[in-house]
Amino acid sequence: MTQIEREEMEFDVVVVGGGPAGLSAAIRLKQLMPDAGVCLIEKGSEIGAHIVSGAVIEPRTLDELLPNWRDLDAPLRTQVTEERMLFLTETRSFAVPYLDRVMPQMANHGNYVVSLGEVCRWLGEQAEALGVEIYPGFSGAELFIENDHVSGVITGDMGIERNGEHGPNFTPGMILRAKQTILTEGARGSLTGHAMKRFGLRKGVEPQTYGLGIKEVWEIPAEKHRPGLVQHSFGWPLDDNTYGGAWLYHFGENLVSFGFVTGLDYANTYLSPFEEMQRTKLHPAFREHFEGGKRLIYGARALSEGGFQSIPRLTFPGGVLAGDSAGFLNVPKIKGTHTAMKSGMIAAEAVAEALEKDKKEAASMTARVQQSWLWSELRDVRNIRPAFAKWGMKLGALYSGIDSMILRGRAPWTLHHPHADNETLRPASVCTKIDYPKPDGKITFDRVSSVFLSSTNHEENQPVHLKLRNETVWQTVNHDVFDSPESRYCPAGVYEQEQTGENAWQLRINAQNCVHCKTCDIKDPTQNIDWCTPEGGGGPNYPVGM
Repeated sequence: MTQIEREEMEFDVVVVGGGPAGLSAAIRLKQLMPDAGVCLIEKGSEIGAHIVSGAVIEPRTLDELLPNWRDLDAPLRTQVTEERMLFLTETRSFAVPYLDRVMPQMANHGNYVVSLGEVCRWLGEQAEALGVEIYPGFSGAELFIENDHVSGVITGDMGIERNGEHGPNFTPGMILRAKQTILTEGARGSLTGHAMKRFGLRKGVEPQTYGLGIKEVWEIPAEKHRPGLVQHSFGWPLDDNTYGGAWLYHFGENLVSFGFVTGLDYANTYLSPFEEMQRTKLHPAFREHFEGGKRLIYGARALSEGGFQSIPRLTFPGGVLAGDSAGFLNVPKIKGTHTAMKSGMIAAEAVAEALEKDKKEAASMTARVQQSWLWSELRDVRNIRPAFAKWGMKLGALYSGIDSMILRGRAPWTLHHPHADNETLRPASVCTKIDYPKPDGKITFDRVSSVFLSSTNHEENQPVHLKLRNETVWQTVNHDVFDSPESRYCPAGVYEQEQTGENAWQLRINAQNCVHCKTCDIKDPTQNIDWCTPEGGGGPNYPVGM
């Protein structure tokens, strides 16, 4: 193979990923080292393009990073005014009493409902004002490694045609050299995965477990809008052995963020996270919020749910992990923005020390994390997510109340995540099919119309970025044993099974629909689906200011 000649740019630090963690890391670096060359690349077409609106933010980290954020026109405008946690049956709902006592980690007093994409764009503006060079539309395709040391990243090539040949507009990716590289790609990041394998970062820690969050943003009549309302639910429609639940937030100008998280350690191969999300909207506790409204945005993304037990080694020669790349989501709080930002700040501080002392590895990051409130926050809730996996939703909720109210996170034991999510599916022969209601086109919808609202786009002639490593394995395992689970767990309709003859099937891959949620990379039973980084600028293109 002919070696591609690549242009090079040199920086002190390269940050991969323009989410809350990466932007916080870049800002903190420039605060500590104003003269350092800091570059941030983001695979979305702009900062915030891959982040769906609607999130509750705890401003604790923002107070630390930019204490004067209120004077900088930060887009935190809707403060939480009322909140409730509901246990759902098929037709009824029951509010959890004394929520701030029973589930203190769920209390949202002083928090804000925001458009997270807009917050990220604002953070990007603050970073650029400090001198950070931000390059949206550039994906990190490979780690640039020299002598077993990460010396930066190589951005993705552009203009490669479907057959793998260089097209007339071929542009090779660049080598972005850096003394230190900070990986903040979000859950199941491609470069993060490469670093974990190359440097053994997961050795000695428990498997990461994930959830799939599927989200919609609606515009509703003004008379129904209750700015600052935060509502969460658990129970129906999931069975007692499947972790998950819904959220609904009123924010902005008559906007509602609704979403559903399904734990990807579910067992029933016939479960569809997309369909579970859609039918939840029909429950009386949720339906009233959507009637008369209009759906504006649809999106999906995997979330790291393993918490404290699943945090990998955070540093390697030439780089560090931060944000959801490392798994810093606080699952019981249903929040990860403040923890991602804090981890980004700590990463910046460790990297700054390494640069000042000319060290190859920012090894102080681990101790810095362990000495911070981030560590104690995750440690204190470490048993809650695995309790649901061990005992089911009802007993898990009971244990969570005991752990929160009585033990206060100081239990002398630690529960564990025994399996990776791809190991939990049961064969179709022992699973019960689920009869999901057909979409009504008013409250509930199909995948095709939903993906359209994500504004997903990939360069049509580029190589397919989703591939089977072994097509025979798909036939004998995915189809014959599990009845093609990827056709149900994918929220974008990427995978369809097609019959090609008697007892012969093939998998059709509609890669252009991919919203980059990474579920297939996580849940495929034999890890036979290879999620490759597509051209920069591709994927969903969510409205940033909504």
